[in-house]
Amino acid sequence: MATVLLMRHGRTTANASGGLAGRQPVELDDTGRAQAERAGDRLRALPLVKVVTSPLIRCRQTLELALPDAKPVEDEGLIECGYGDWEGRPLKELAQDPLWPVVQQHPSAAVFPNGEAMAAMSARAVAAMRRWDAAVNAEYGPEALWLACSHGDVIKAIVADAMGLHLDEFQRIVADPASISVIRYTPTRPFLVRLNDTSDLTSLIPPAEAASSSDAAVGGGAGGGGNSV
Repeated sequence: MATVLLMRHGRTTANASGGLAGRQPVELDDTGRAQAERAGDRLRALPLVKVVTSPLIRCRQTLELALPDAKPVEDEGLIECGYGDWEGRPLKELAQDPLWPVVQQHPSAAVFPNGEAMAAMSARAVAAMRRWDAAVNAEYGPEALWLACSHGDVIKAIVADAMGLHLDEFQRIVADPASISVIRYTPTRPFLVRLNDTSDLTSLIPPAEAASSSDAAVGGGAGGGGNSV
C-alpha cells in the first residue's frame, strides 16, 4: 500500500498563548509560519501524488507555505476534535475541570460537553486515512507517497491505531507543530516509519513548567514535548 506523511500544522497564536483552539479559526503565528516553510524545504524534494488537509485555516496556511504549488483536498474527517465548551479556554483553567483526568487517563471515555467524543474523533480520522490511502494506492500504486495535514490529537489517534494501541494509550504520543509522522499501510498491518520528526533538535527541550508533568497537551500543545498547562 501507499505511504502517508502526517503533518501537523505549524504553531498558532493559541498554541503560543496556552489556549485550546479547537475548531476556532486561529492562524499561524510567526514561529508557525517559519516552521511550515522549513518543513516545505524537505517536503518539496518528495514526489507527493496527493495532499489532503483538514479544512481549518491553520492547516491550509501551513500547506500554502510548505507546498505552495500543491492543490490540497479538504476532508472533514481530518478536522480537529470537537472540544465543544472547552474551545478557546486556557489549558491551565481546563486542567481544573473534572473531565481533565478522564481525557488524560481514559480518553476513550471522554466526551466533551456540546462537543465530540474522543473515540468518535479517532474513528472518523482513522477511517479517512484508510479511505484515502486505499484510493491513492489504487490510482498511483503501492510505492506512492501522499501527505495529510491535520491536528495534534487527530495525528496521535491515527498513530496509535497504526501501532495497535488502545486509544487510552494515545496520550503517550507527541506530535509537535509542523512535525511529520510517517505510516505505511499494508494488507495485514500498518508500519510506523517515522514519528514526530521536525529535524530540529531544539524541539526536544521541554518548557520549564512542563518538564516534570505527566499530563499530555490536549490539542497537541506548542511543541517541545511539554503540555503548557
